[in-house]
Amino acid sequence: MKKLLPLFAAALIALPAFAQQLVIKGSDTLGAKLVPLLAEGYRAKVPSISFEIAAEGSSTGIAAVIDGTAQIGMSSRAAKPTEVSAGSAKGVTLNPIIVAYDGIGILVNANNPIKNLRKRHIEQIFTGDITDWSAVGGNPGPISIYTRNTASGTYSDFKALAMKRRDYAPSSQKMAGNEQIASEVAGNVNGIGYVGLAYIDTPGTTVVSIDGNLPNKESVQAKKYPYARPTFYYTNGEPEGVAADFIEYTLGEEGQKVAGQIGFVPVN
Repeated sequence: MKKLLPLFAAALIALPAFAQQLVIKGSDTLGAKLVPLLAEGYRAKVPSISFEIAAEGSSTGIAAVIDGTAQIGMSSRAAKPTEVSAGSAKGVTLNPIIVAYDGIGILVNANNPIKNLRKRHIEQIFTGDITDWSAVGGNPGPISIYTRNTASGTYSDFKALAMKRRDYAPSSQKMAGNEQIASEVAGNVNGIGYVGLAYIDTPGTTVVSIDGNLPNKESVQAKKYPYARPTFYYTNGEPEGVAADFIEYTLGEEGQKVAGQIGFVPVN
């Protein structure tokens, strides 16, 4: 029996090299398209890595880092003071790493004649002050508002950027992700919603300009587009091991090229 122990111990030592897993949770803005593509590219270089990616909202990603169920939390917003405090209480230091920049595009149905809206119109529409398209020069019809759910970083960022932190209209409908919002707007001639840059070309929709500025790389970089923000990875302190390596890949030339190709604005 004693002769088997060295072989067994060697097997345990070798196992991690073939069974490394990186758990990444959080933002749908990052996790629905960008991070899966980055994971695919990274695995081509490091086949021994497996990924668990759950895109259920920024709040869930930050919470997962705090409770230790994810090495990386994806977030389309900065951590809230309450989250930082909750982390500190558990000995967790939330470390923000900017992954890419994004713009929150406003989508309307492709058959809607509206092509431009003013910032004040956006606030009035999403808070419910304006309820009919005719009030902003469109065809008469009740405005159907689609937003993200409360776990989403985009949900809170949009309130801050576009609505002076006012509450959403009671009639607004909460969606799980960018794709769901785009799909609803595409199917409703009176629909309006917001999505990240990676989703503004959804068939059946049109992205409107805000005070004459469309959401794109140039307007976000020049800070002309009003609804722009950074997106983040969060880790517990300085990242280590495979998490650090994946973050380095994300921020490297190849990772940032992928980010740019699907609509994000690279950090470089």
